Amino acid sequence: MFLRSHLRDGGRVPASVQPYFFLSYAHTPRFGAGGPDPDMWVERLFRDLCSHVMALTDLPAGAEAGFMDREIRSGEGWSERLGAALATCRVFVPLFSPRYFASEMCGKEWYAFAQRAIHQGALSNQPAEAIVPALWVPVPPSQLPGPAERLQFNHNTFGERYVTDGLYGLIKLRGYAEQYERAVYELAKRIVRVAETVRLEPVRPLDYRGVPSAFGPTGSSPARTLHVTVAAASRHDLPDGRSPEYYGDNALEWNPYHPVAQRPIAYVAEDLVKNLNYQTSIGSFDDEAGHYDSKQPPTRPEILIVDRWVVEDEHRRQRLAAFDQESRPWVNVVVPWNRYDHQSRAKEIELAQRLEETLPVKMGQGRAACRAAANGVANMETLGQILPQVVEAAAQQFLRHAQVYLPAGNTHTERPRLLGPMGMSGPPAPPRAPFPPDTFGGHNDGNDSNDTDRGDADDSES
Repeated sequence: MFLRSHLRDGGRVPASVQPYFFLSYAHTPRFGAGGPDPDMWVERLFRDLCSHVMALTDLPAGAEAGFMDREIRSGEGWSERLGAALATCRVFVPLFSPRYFASEMCGKEWYAFAQRAIHQGALSNQPAEAIVPALWVPVPPSQLPGPAERLQFNHNTFGERYVTDGLYGLIKLRGYAEQYERAVYELAKRIVRVAETVRLEPVRPLDYRGVPSAFGPTGSSPARTLHVTVAAASRHDLPDGRSPEYYGDNALEWNPYHPVAQRPIAYVAEDLVKNLNYQTSIGSFDDEAGHYDSKQPPTRPEILIVDRWVVEDEHRRQRLAAFDQESRPWVNVVVPWNRYDHQSRAKEIELAQRLEETLPVKMGQGRAACRAAANGVANMETLGQILPQVVEAAAQQFLRHAQVYLPAGNTHTERPRLLGPMGMSGPPAPPRAPFPPDTFGGHNDGNDSNDTDRGDADDSES
């Protein structure tokens, strides 16, 4: 409770109550009632790591060297304690094992911490990678989800036997005590080195129960794809009177949350979507409009990030209007809107109304989170909270509308399975570009909610 209230009030959390590292692992079920606790070996590893970290740092007596969730994800206050630890720890240490990547709870822990690092990287435009993985049980690279596969980490420096047997093998097998001690000491040194280098700042805790898993839905393929498109001007073709400080040489360099954020919105969105276990591509609406074959089925869900100022350019506005008339519910719109951009604030009502007239279908499409995202996302923190819901809705609509193929060798299947574009086996759908030519007809059938809530996607604090 102290951590939550202190952060809410904008203060800094004393170092003595911040865990230095967060050990994330998958609980192992007991073999029968009253049997030995299989997680006692993880407890030993945790104690050894804490001892080394205390020896390698100047943490004061009584400081939390580490945090480990010893409970079976239940009990009063459990979610708050977990959320506070993830919001304040300096390094995240996932214990890799097949069971770990099958755990939704572990995926939630990973997502919550990684989102925090993405947010800090967006503010500074510097990498803030503070995940130090450890091999509890070796996992083949082909079984790693995208967020784990993308980590640049060399396990070989911890010892050859560690790579082949993992920490569990070293701690359980007789004769490997020396190799275990070496591996744990090297891991502790890596944790301290990363903590001192990255300096990840504490944030307000997320509601852990509501965050998605960084490993995707249970059983999902690591080959899921999603495309992010940005509809914005460059600094070379802005409307009269619009300041160029928010823009770059092309649409992908648009930074609506300047000067608080230093990283363009396209790359922040790309990082957030990758953290949901998607393979992600990004592009400009200017480059992709006009190359769409409406007869082809979709090949991926998509997110369209729109600058309201584009409606001041009549050519872009007409292309957006034509796009809106095409029935494409697997594309959801996100509209970043900086409340501290004085020019935007002065024209907010006018620009919002013109965008609503330009994209009437998209602005009212889908569940409440999608409509809120289309009506204005006020800051980077809110973007990180709402984008996973928008991505999930786009993915569900994609699955409803994508090409269906019969399983190979079976011509009498009563209920064909969806194969192909989302990473399952089957012939791929024909390639296409994401946006329509300048003129189309059509209607939208993608609303999956009759809810009519409107308003900015915003939090109560800036």
